[in-house]
Amino acid sequence: MMTKCYDCMEEGKDSEAVAVCIVCGKAVCMDHAKELILPVSVGKPPEVKRLHNALPRIMCEYCFSNTLPDGFCV
Repeated sequence: MMTKCYDCMEEGKDSEAVAVCIVCGKAVCMDHAKELILPVSVGKPPEVKRLHNALPRIMCEYCFSNTLPDGFCV
């Protein structure tokens, strides 16, 4: 049995989940998943370098829209 998208179930739809929100833990489908790219830096000041490859993180629409303004400077 596959995990179902929580948001789709609330809308009366039946969609398979592809990810889990890193904030609330809710399973989400491709339509409800939002990708947040976190930059990665290495080294010690004053020689800090930003890596080319960032870390992709998945959030649900609710957490994405309610967390970013308060917790991140993007």
